[in-house]
Amino acid sequence: MSADVINKAFLATEEEFLSVVRKQWQIKPQLASVGSCCLTGIICSGVLYVANAGDSRAVLARTDEATKEIKAIQLSSEHNASFESVREELRSMHPDDPQIVVMKHQVWRVKGLIQISRSIGDAYLKKAEFNKPPLLPKFRLSEPFKKPILKAEPAVTVQKLEPGDQFLIFASDGLWEHMNNQEAVNIVQSCPRNGVARRLIKTALCEAAKKREMRYSDLQKIEKGVRRHFHDDITVIVLFLDSQLIARDTWSSPMVSVRGGGYSGSGLIGLGLVDG
Repeated sequence: MSADVINKAFLATEEEFLSVVRKQWQIKPQLASVGSCCLTGIICSGVLYVANAGDSRAVLARTDEATKEIKAIQLSSEHNASFESVREELRSMHPDDPQIVVMKHQVWRVKGLIQISRSIGDAYLKKAEFNKPPLLPKFRLSEPFKKPILKAEPAVTVQKLEPGDQFLIFASDGLWEHMNNQEAVNIVQSCPRNGVARRLIKTALCEAAKKREMRYSDLQKIEKGVRRHFHDDITVIVLFLDSQLIARDTWSSPMVSVRGGGYSGSGLIGLGLVDG
């Protein structure tokens, strides 16, 4: 296991999806405008690898040795044009394009179309062959481009887990719009493990309802297609850590038990989150 292996896996996934877009181009051209953020975590022999392409986020809960309080540690950075560092990266990659990032409707967007700078898919901003008819005009750029505007390569962080590491939260940006890292960690710490991911989702939805001056029960009644105007889709994974298990080189028992919740033999644990 290595950062290079994970990077190759992301790129292989990207190529497979682009091949689907290419095969379906004439009958389903809108596949070229479909994309997803991708956040992946892998634990191998006590080492945690986090790979991110897009604006999902991974947070680690760690016990502070001095205060014994559980602190939130952000493990990934978002590839979103709202961050100055991302805009600077895009400008350095496209020095001859003054319109590589544009403020539109009070939001920074790549080419005025999309907020994220890395993703799986979004072929219309990676391959010029897909940025033309029969793709819908709203996705087509007026000027042709010679190199990909978006990237599929993830940013990978690697660190050894410590005995005080308690759990990991993997979540799409729909969660982080309504709570910060420490708030999410506090909720997980204070609630029973069973259903805690759903608790995070409900807390975020209650906050979304509050911002719109409505009740959570009223928000639930809104049709899914219309709900996107009130809040983004939310996906959450919480992984509790066992320091004795993750330090082993091999396991004979099942590696991980997963119970999913979303709105809308080698000593290795893997989990991933896509948000498209």
